[in-house]
Amino acid sequence: MARAKNILFIMFDQLRWDYLSCYGHPHLQTPHIDRLAAKGVRFNRAYIQSPICGSSRMSTYTGRYVHSHGASWNGIPLKVGEMTMGDHLRKSGMACWLVGKTHMRADEEGMARLGLEPDSLIGARVAECGFDVFERDDGMLPEGPDGAYDPDGAKAYNQYLREKGYESDNPWHDFANSALDADGNVLSGWFLKNAPQPANIGEFDSETPYMTRRGMQFIEQADGPWCCHLSYIKPHWPYIVPAPYNDMYGPEHVLPVVRSEAEKANAHPVLRAFMDTMIGRTFSKAHVREAVIPAYMGLIKQCDDQMGELFAWLERTGRMEDTMIVLTSDHGDFLGDHWMGEKTFFHDTAIRVPLIVYDPSPEADATRGTVSEALVESIDLAPTFVEVAGGEVATHILEGRSLLPILHGTTDDNGRDYVICEYDYSASPVADMLKAGPRDGVMFMIASRKWKLIHCEGGHRPILFDLESDPQELVDLGTSEASEHLAAIDMMYDHLFAWTRRVSQRTTRSEAQLIAMRTKSRRRGVVLGVYDENDVPLDLTVKYRGRKAKRWSELRRPDSP
Repeated sequence: MARAKNILFIMFDQLRWDYLSCYGHPHLQTPHIDRLAAKGVRFNRAYIQSPICGSSRMSTYTGRYVHSHGASWNGIPLKVGEMTMGDHLRKSGMACWLVGKTHMRADEEGMARLGLEPDSLIGARVAECGFDVFERDDGMLPEGPDGAYDPDGAKAYNQYLREKGYESDNPWHDFANSALDADGNVLSGWFLKNAPQPANIGEFDSETPYMTRRGMQFIEQADGPWCCHLSYIKPHWPYIVPAPYNDMYGPEHVLPVVRSEAEKANAHPVLRAFMDTMIGRTFSKAHVREAVIPAYMGLIKQCDDQMGELFAWLERTGRMEDTMIVLTSDHGDFLGDHWMGEKTFFHDTAIRVPLIVYDPSPEADATRGTVSEALVESIDLAPTFVEVAGGEVATHILEGRSLLPILHGTTDDNGRDYVICEYDYSASPVADMLKAGPRDGVMFMIASRKWKLIHCEGGHRPILFDLESDPQELVDLGTSEASEHLAAIDMMYDHLFAWTRRVSQRTTRSEAQLIAMRTKSRRRGVVLGVYDENDVPLDLTVKYRGRKAKRWSELRRPDSP
């Protein structure tokens, strides 16, 4: 095998970590992803930095926590000047291209203030999260009475569908994400009762195979070294999938729900609000889970089959020998666990993600097929990629830790004692439910291997889970008076406060530059506190010794009185 020259960075959307057979799902077999894990390292404790698409991805792309980059919810722009993996990789001589989704919104006000034209090279990169774009497809074109959620959503994909004969003003919805009844009526995939129906589209033309082909087309024409972010929209809702995947699984394959009556009865006020959303109440019903989860599993099965197509093509073309492959997700999906749907809370169901890394380099031979129990975060990918590109990691900007030492077997741990996840729900309907002001609708999670603490602004008590004795996170110990639990809360808050005190905004000078600056001013003439020239090395005061000047009173000064 050759050394990794290129990087194929695959991200699925809303893929639960435990819905792959290599992570233990008993019914959903994913042999192609499993085979990638057998050729690389499977990380068992990988965590995202925010349980929602936009801010999670912005952390992954910048290598920085949400608290640092500020794009804290869907639709909140990544501010101009925030460096992304594309900026770091290009500096190291590696191109960085997008094929698929980013969920990034451009900081249009910031760009206008700085005079950055969106159609310029720099402006386009700033507007596209630092990527050069082969095809951007954020994958969704929902439409309501006030217009489209994202008017540019599925733009190229809809054009493709129309060219293939799918006649509609929105074929993404009417064909790729809806079924059809016997009378030709569209059965929208937005309505969960339609999840068991086959999407009204040929499987070849559906979203996941389409994006796989686009990824291959990029790689086929790319000059290396390159990083390709192949970013899929599925298995994200709408939960509907074309035949034959729509009926591969049934209610008998739906795993028992993870929740308890006591959990709901004793729920923390903020957690209860998330349980009480419409999607939480809907997914708390057994018939909903039995309709949706088989379709969700079918979407994942289709994703795995497409990975089989992609990996076989990479092998035939020789790219498997010089390309690192990273496969992960931006978050999970509650699917009714803990009385919730969607992903916007801090249980492992939502924030723990699959992460598989295949490195063709001979240094990685010793770790092939292994499982790492290290605590890793999505922000670790950016510094990993920089090292693969042969660059120097800008540690004053990138807050993650490279995974290469683990991949190459020089260590089995990265020294991280806890992981961080943040959620700013101040712009969400839950904030209205709680009557929370914009500064109070914020939560932080910090988790070690044993404890998980959740802090909610607004004067709320903490939530505490013992992950060793309660791995399903059903028993909130935040109100416990037991000394062990009180001590754990204090310890986790100490860790959280230490994290908040990190120097994260000092991004214009590296640590080496700061150290050099400590004595630089002395060699530029600033010699504060020196009583006698002999008190410091004489070369520092060479400009101040042996100098001659006339007495001021002897000078001819025509303007003086």
